[in-house]
Amino acid sequence: MVQLSAKDQLILDALTSGCVRTCARLISRIERGEPGLVELLRALYMAGGSEKIIGITGPPGAGKSSLVAKVIGVLRRRGNRVAVLAVDPSSPFTGGAILGDRLRMIGHATDPEVFIRSMASRGRLGGLAKKAGDVLTVLSAMPWDFIIVETVGTGQSETEIMHYAAVVVLVQTPMAGDDVQAAKAGINEISDIYVVNKSDHPDADRFRRQLEAMVGLGLRLEGDRLWRPPVVKTQSLVGEGVDELVDQIGQRFRTLAESPELSRQRFRHRLRHRVVEIVREMLERDIQSGNGMLPDSRLEPVLAREKDPYELAREFLSGGT
Repeated sequence: MVQLSAKDQLILDALTSGCVRTCARLISRIERGEPGLVELLRALYMAGGSEKIIGITGPPGAGKSSLVAKVIGVLRRRGNRVAVLAVDPSSPFTGGAILGDRLRMIGHATDPEVFIRSMASRGRLGGLAKKAGDVLTVLSAMPWDFIIVETVGTGQSETEIMHYAAVVVLVQTPMAGDDVQAAKAGINEISDIYVVNKSDHPDADRFRRQLEAMVGLGLRLEGDRLWRPPVVKTQSLVGEGVDELVDQIGQRFRTLAESPELSRQRFRHRLRHRVVEIVREMLERDIQSGNGMLPDSRLEPVLAREKDPYELAREFLSGGT
């Protein structure tokens, strides 16, 4: 049982009741790296449990933000409360970002049943922001029906979203390349649903066939059944195909619910990644704060080659001197 201060207990109660203002303030504190939030985050994890996290990823210019806006619209028409965490690229010089995702979703800004939060990637590779895991801990403790995570524009090897989302949607366009490009390993292998956006392009049907052929070569054995990820054509600017996409997302969640062992296996994988990530963050924070700083005296034996860096790293992790 996590023991909270009276102030943190009020925050916990407000979040589990769905208070958006409290949520926004806490996320700002997380982004600033304020100390003293670990106990509250622990309590939020214990109070959470939402597995309705949808990851939407794909290359820059694929139309992810416009598509997310239309997906929100369909989910709201079906009576769902939706939270969105949208990651934007940041400047390598200033660390700032133009939060364009929020601009494209401006039509939902006044809807009290929709919460949209943009985060700058701050140079983090993998498509997500460094504090995305903590923010998702907050959102998962709230009564959202669905949480959508939109990554920054990603390339072939940026697959971090699979460690956070229960269902991953990969958005591509007919201009993404030829059939060899479509078959390349990496991000193409992590998707539960493929989307061919900008389907008014003359090559849309050909590209869809290429993706379907690629998917057919990599059927997944999940429990006692084969899973063939669907390929959906959309035109996000006008909303074409978005209802079908939301139907496929819902079907994927139902498939996972009907396969408890598969759900546990996938959650176990995400949890393992999350624990390792927290360990890494704690070590980094300790080093930067000076608590775990490596003084020159500990480096001297390595400089003299009396020790090697691997031995020193083991000593550091074990707390040895």
